[in-house]
Amino acid sequence: MFFDASVAERQLQRTWFKEPCLKIGDVRSGSSLPQCVKLERSELLALHLDGDVVIGGFFPLHYVASDPQYSYKTKPETTSCSGFDLRAFRWMMTMVFAVEEINRNSSLLPGVKLGYQIMDSCDHVHTSLKVLFSLVTVAQTLGPFNIPLVINCLITFNNVSYFATCTCLTDKQLYPSFLRTVPSDLFQVRGLVQLVTFFGWFWVGTIGTTDDYSLYGIQAFSDLFGQQGGCVEFHLTISKSSTVAEIQKIADKLQSSTARVVVVFATEGQLVDLFSELARRNVTGIQWIASEAWVTASRLASPNFHSLLEGTLGFSFPGVSIPGLKEFLLNVRPSPKPGMEFVNMFWEEQFGCVVEKPLCTGLEDLRYVYSSYSDVTKVRISYNVYKAVYAIAHALHTFLNCDSVGPSRGLCEKHSSFSNGQFLTVYMHISVLCVFKGSTECIKCPEYFWSDKEKVKCVAGVEEFLSFYDKMGIILVAITLLGFILTTIITIVFHRFRYTPIVKANNAEISFLLLLSLKLCFLCSLVFIGQPSWWTCRLRQAAFGISFVLCLSCLLVKTIVVLLAFRANVPGSRGQMLFGTSQQRILILCTTAPQICLCTGWVLGAPPFPFRNPNYQIVVECKEPWPPGFYLLLGYIGLLAFACLLLAFLGRKLPDRFNEAKFITFSMLIFWAVWISFIPAYVSSPGNFSVAVEIFAILASSYGLLLCIFVPKCYIILLHPEKNIKKGMTRKCCR
Repeated sequence: MFFDASVAERQLQRTWFKEPCLKIGDVRSGSSLPQCVKLERSELLALHLDGDVVIGGFFPLHYVASDPQYSYKTKPETTSCSGFDLRAFRWMMTMVFAVEEINRNSSLLPGVKLGYQIMDSCDHVHTSLKVLFSLVTVAQTLGPFNIPLVINCLITFNNVSYFATCTCLTDKQLYPSFLRTVPSDLFQVRGLVQLVTFFGWFWVGTIGTTDDYSLYGIQAFSDLFGQQGGCVEFHLTISKSSTVAEIQKIADKLQSSTARVVVVFATEGQLVDLFSELARRNVTGIQWIASEAWVTASRLASPNFHSLLEGTLGFSFPGVSIPGLKEFLLNVRPSPKPGMEFVNMFWEEQFGCVVEKPLCTGLEDLRYVYSSYSDVTKVRISYNVYKAVYAIAHALHTFLNCDSVGPSRGLCEKHSSFSNGQFLTVYMHISVLCVFKGSTECIKCPEYFWSDKEKVKCVAGVEEFLSFYDKMGIILVAITLLGFILTTIITIVFHRFRYTPIVKANNAEISFLLLLSLKLCFLCSLVFIGQPSWWTCRLRQAAFGISFVLCLSCLLVKTIVVLLAFRANVPGSRGQMLFGTSQQRILILCTTAPQICLCTGWVLGAPPFPFRNPNYQIVVECKEPWPPGFYLLLGYIGLLAFACLLLAFLGRKLPDRFNEAKFITFSMLIFWAVWISFIPAYVSSPGNFSVAVEIFAILASSYGLLLCIFVPKCYIILLHPEKNIKKGMTRKCCR
């Protein structure tokens, strides 16, 4: 905000903006206000009004800007902007309306006239910086006492924003003079998290852009969503100048993703290309969750996007009606004369004609054309602009002692000079301008973002997990499938020779159940591979725990059967009679049921959920909110394994070839060796290596059981059938 201290300074300001400039009469009252639009020396368009106090404004009248190319050999070219935004033009004209309304108010700033210097930021940081420096140049032209105070990364100035909701701007130590008439994203994020969790959507994707609004908004959403047990499957980034290939890649990811709920933090102009591509592909079935920046955007409400965006949910600011605004907006008229560039751009966009040629008559009536510009029944962002201008006016009312008594009673005081420590400039703008200021200063990247190779910008981090396509993942899958195939072959062999003595003597029913549980043990390792999701995190430990307990329960029963079979030969023993087929089934059920209850309670009460762990770069893993659940699961498996080992060890020297006790003893020794070494390796393994360690332990112990118990029997069945007779079951046979 520039305060004009003297008549000479005011004259200097008017002279600087004199040519080319066109006075525009007030269409409502017929008065000739000194309002003009001009092309500055820097070739930046500006809408300007002289005043004692000049308010600067940034508005994204265009939403597509080319990235400048710097050769450092020639003067940089002016950034070209395209894609005129009718809604942003309404915001700009609302500022004009508010300033003129305040100037007509004889009690708010009596004797002081507000002016404005409004420019187009093109919704792009480079253009915004150029505009900012242009405005500062104007401030320094006003005189030696009107020096802008420095704030906002490069230069500091009083900043009242109507649209910057980024949570990063709440830090008053970094941004002491930043004010806004719009709430922080923190409140919006809380609402969005409550919205998606209310509908039970715990598996979502996110889309954002490269600006801080998106980066911090997505970060806040992901953090709070994760605390509620939700998981973000992917995050896609739309650059400011996305190529067709980049847009198609994002569209491909959306089509192939399993997450059908997508949260988007972006502005409408940044989403048009992506939504156009998705609409062209006739993509449906995605539930869009919109941030306030685009949830009410009329451009995205066109029929082209109906099938894609139907059912979109989000929060918007409360809509209000501003008296007199609609009439003011409808009375805007174009002109081919210099100084009317912004209005002409709007007119050409609204009516599809060209002002400089006799295609636009200027008599077109805005009352008969519906657009986001003229729809002011319930304005939201426009009202934030309106409030911002009035907030500045009320601050000036206090600062200039407009209620004082004395010689200047009834008028605001006009100071002739100001100290450099006072606020002299208030700029309203939409962008948050921040750059890296050299190698001596480092700005911390948001969570889940890293610096690029040149250390000049933050880029989205690459998520890591044990993928099916990694070398390690491929090897583990191959070993898993080999184990499953071997188990299946052994099952077929046992079924083919089920009536032979060696199969019957080893309790065929329990053997088949044991083979089934080993298949489940091999297959459960596949759930640990791939990107963790809502259902795999809940399934992996439960499937591992239950399948292994079922396997050990079968081994426990087989061991007891062996011991009782030989005890039955002792005179007066009834052990074998008391442990028949029914008792064996009951024991398996009773030993497996506690593990089933534990896993069910764990999954329902404190289920593991996908989590992005930034400690090891960005590793996507399953986080367990109740760590004792995993150790209780392992403890129960260890208890059954110890019981099997103890009983098998006691029966290892029993006679006859069908004695399985010694083979069970060997398998249990392998089992214990694997899992005792697993615990320290699992705890010390970083990132996704801990998952590989657990898979290795599952496969190693499963192979130990399979090879020690069943391979010797298959050896006799297939290679030595002469031993597969009743007499061949004793050691005395075939010596």
